[in-house]
Amino acid sequence: MGISPNYNRARELVLEHGWNTTCFQIVNPGLKYWFGEDGESVIAYVRSNGVRVVAGAPVCPKETLKRVAEVFEGEAADSNESVCYFGAEGRLDAIYRNSLTHSRVSLGGQPVWHPERWGGIVESKGSLRAQFNRARNKGVTITEWGIEKATNNARLRECLEAWFTLKGLPPLHFVIEPETLGRLENRRIFVAEHDSRVAAFLILSPIPTRKGWLTEQFPHRPEAPNGTVELMMDQAIRRLGEEGYEYVTLGISPLSKRAELERFDNPAWLRLMLAWMRKHGQRFYNFDGLDQFKSKLLPEYWEPVYAISNEPSFSGRTMWAIASAFAENRPFSVFGRGLFRAFRTEMGNVGNWFKRRF
Repeated sequence: MGISPNYNRARELVLEHGWNTTCFQIVNPGLKYWFGEDGESVIAYVRSNGVRVVAGAPVCPKETLKRVAEVFEGEAADSNESVCYFGAEGRLDAIYRNSLTHSRVSLGGQPVWHPERWGGIVESKGSLRAQFNRARNKGVTITEWGIEKATNNARLRECLEAWFTLKGLPPLHFVIEPETLGRLENRRIFVAEHDSRVAAFLILSPIPTRKGWLTEQFPHRPEAPNGTVELMMDQAIRRLGEEGYEYVTLGISPLSKRAELERFDNPAWLRLMLAWMRKHGQRFYNFDGLDQFKSKLLPEYWEPVYAISNEPSFSGRTMWAIASAFAENRPFSVFGRGLFRAFRTEMGNVGNWFKRRF
């Protein structure tokens, strides 16, 4: 199937106006595009449970952001749909922070570095250097692959499939779409190799108007040597610093509280739900492990990330729409398969225990 004109136009607008960290992820498969009549704006979204769940925020010039959002929300209302911006950041939050018509919830925080200062951070932290050396001593090498070599590369895909085996849930989609190997235009790919195999790879997506990059994916094999992912990050961030880039982030750590820049509380019902997820959902998604991994790389600061909905109080209906967006509107099927995986893993652990005992 060929690339649609809408895809190419959306990509062009992102390269011209993209500011939100997730802006380039709107070129991933499975999203619908809305283009503004001004010819300079695009919004990527999915329809779910009567809600248009937007990937990040509108892509447009800063001065037209509020107007673009208003027009899009007006068209959604004409179809009896509401709008939720999932992964909104500072620009959109500044518009709706004190709004009576919009509400927001905190999704977590994302760590940020200035690439040119990365070398000094590494020099100040012996444990980081030791982690890098573990991988080097095991013979791990890092190289940047060109787009032509990396696109739909069988070795990268094999590594990606091995990474899926580490996950408690089947692959999710929307703004964490794993199938990016067929759409690598304007992205960058760093690859870690060990024993003639791809042990891990890192996909960077551009954040054009911030002169920065998002580490969109870093799949790795279960048996990759310790320090492989960290060494890959080190080499990539150093390269960005050498090339004069000014911003790099590893993306959101869901439920992280490290970016609390002001007193802000989610609704009580949501706080209870998220607390339960953090305590009991580790089998499906390692919230704490991901947060700790990102924090040990010593970010210079953390930025808050929100979901902003055009309703006075953020509703359970909207939260369900978000979950459905990640599960391609089949949440019961996806989470049911996750529970089956968990049961199968537990049965395997029990079987291994009996083998050791008897």
